Amino acid sequence: MKQLFTLLSFVSLTFIAQAQPGKNPTQNDPDAKKILDKVSSGFKALNAPQATFTYNVENAQGKVLSSKKGVVTMKGNRYKVNLDGMEIYSDGKTTWNFDKSANEVTVDNVNSSGSAMTPQKLFTNFYDRDFYYKLNGVKKEGGKSLQEIELTPTDKTRPFHKIYVLIDKATNRIYSAKFLEKTGERYSYVVNSLKSSPSISDSYFIFDKSRYPGVEVVDLR
Repeated sequence: MKQLFTLLSFVSLTFIAQAQPGKNPTQNDPDAKKILDKVSSGFKALNAPQATFTYNVENAQGKVLSSKKGVVTMKGNRYKVNLDGMEIYSDGKTTWNFDKSANEVTVDNVNSSGSAMTPQKLFTNFYDRDFYYKLNGVKKEGGKSLQEIELTPTDKTRPFHKIYVLIDKATNRIYSAKFLEKTGERYSYVVNSLKSSPSISDSYFIFDKSRYPGVEVVDLR
């Protein structure tokens, strides 16, 4: 579950992204930055963006071992994720991780420093503070021309050492992101769709325990 929100962190899947002041800009590829900036600006133009995605766990040879489908909806600093039996809510101040099978919800505060990775950061400019990046070239997949950008975290204590992001050259949108952990584990997210959603109430991003009789609340605040 921790892995899910590196990308969401792709969502609050929960990796901590800490800014590294004094990063050497000469280690970054200006061509990669131009592409990432286009992805960021395109995302910001969407109203209450909603993305459907597939989350894959892979072995070292890239074979998919398990796969789950999910949906993430965002509004300002709020988001909600649905992923095969799990719901994650955040209203910008509090997060709720609801496990449907256990009928249990874990409640915690959002990282007040603003360093926590969120779905919004995945689609915007998290790369500028937290990663070195370079453009590896163009790949063909599913009839699309995809630009591959390699990201290396500036914080060497992170559990992953590389992220490979594929960006659709025609739409300037993220196609997929693959995370390589130091343990050898690999997991990826494929963005199946990204669009603006209709007007959504702020209450949509708050867990309502009255809808789940008998739910166990684990409050970590």
